[in-house]
Amino acid sequence: MHASRTLLFALLPLFASCQVFSDKPADDSAKHTRLQGELSRDAGQLLFRPCQEQRRFVISNDGATGIMRETAELLRDGPGPLFADVRGRLAASQKAGVDGQLTLSQVYRLQREGHACDDLNFKRTTLRAGGHEPGWNVTVSNQGLILNRPDQQPLALPYLEEQLPEGRFNLTSEANGQRVELWVAPQRCVDSMSGTVQHLSAELRLNGEVMRGCAYLGGARNE
Repeated sequence: MHASRTLLFALLPLFASCQVFSDKPADDSAKHTRLQGELSRDAGQLLFRPCQEQRRFVISNDGATGIMRETAELLRDGPGPLFADVRGRLAASQKAGVDGQLTLSQVYRLQREGHACDDLNFKRTTLRAGGHEPGWNVTVSNQGLILNRPDQQPLALPYLEEQLPEGRFNLTSEANGQRVELWVAPQRCVDSMSGTVQHLSAELRLNGEVMRGCAYLGGARNE
């Protein structure tokens, strides 16, 4: 009896180690990287070239991102390239003339206008939102938010963030006699003037006035 109990206790570390190794595999999303660059079409392929690089990656699978359809619509008005802000996984490719393949998991932004590769504030920004009629835009960082409107001085305010169900969140601020609320939801949104496609919809409430627009997460927010 004593020998049997000794054997049982000796096997306990082995059982424990088996349980450790049978744990869940590592999250595959950790292998995905956020990238900014240019999209173009060549010989029926959609190619991505990261900012300040010459390497080109073929988009191997757009998954549920809809980037093939979105790109086709944006390129109807003229040839590319388009600016793209995406998340995906880089891998080798067997196709000639490219440096690898990019499998997408998220499209943050697609746009024709602007110099997005030269945006020096992108990495410090957590969120950008804006709309038209009336025009407005909000830039958010860890230091606060800045509200810009035509013919008015920029308004810099502290804020509180509240996480809501289904990936939604809102930012609120009440200072200097202003009541600002920015409501954000994960929903495809197209800028009515530029045609830019963004992955978030936004609603700004300023002292009771409601203004709608689009938004995207900045480089300082890894989601």
